[in-house]
Amino acid sequence: MDNSASSMAYRTKRCDRPLAAIRIRAAAGNRRRGWLVAGGQTIPVALGRSGIIANKREGDGGTPRGIFRPRRLWWRADRHRRPRTFLPIRAIRPEDAWCEDPNSRHYNRPIKLGPDQSGDRLRRDDHLYDFIVEIDHNASPRVAGLGSAVFLHLARANFSPTAGCVSMTNSAMRHLLLRLGPQTKVIIG
Repeated sequence: MDNSASSMAYRTKRCDRPLAAIRIRAAAGNRRRGWLVAGGQTIPVALGRSGIIANKREGDGGTPRGIFRPRRLWWRADRHRRPRTFLPIRAIRPEDAWCEDPNSRHYNRPIKLGPDQSGDRLRRDDHLYDFIVEIDHNASPRVAGLGSAVFLHLARANFSPTAGCVSMTNSAMRHLLLRLGPQTKVIIG
């Protein structure tokens, strides 16, 4: 068997089941950058402008420290083929948004917005939300003000900091999606 065939067999075998855990940690000397370790691979990520923090609050720019689970993958079906993943998946529609208002009963949940309404729309022109992995940060129970819309999503070209999410390249995201399932632990910190 040549190297490409054995490599393909190895890749196929590795994708038979989701990973038990992925780990995200800050890079030495730069709290806004980090490393995601998954299944023996280490990939660079951008973190929130305040780095990884223990006591996440709405608008603080911090990536929350803790152990979370991926809930669902949202993806731009108009831009990409349906990715392979163990996660539940949903195509992003123009009206899809996320509620970041701590005074709303819909806080930290997906919502639908009309054309004239404002909010954190999931359908963006800049490609950052072409793939969004929703994690269960501040999900059950939801506590007003403890942070919302913390996702794994695509990074800007310069890996500039996020508002509290973890971002990565498109290629890294696609490889990660192959190994993420609802029971995968997302360990941040």
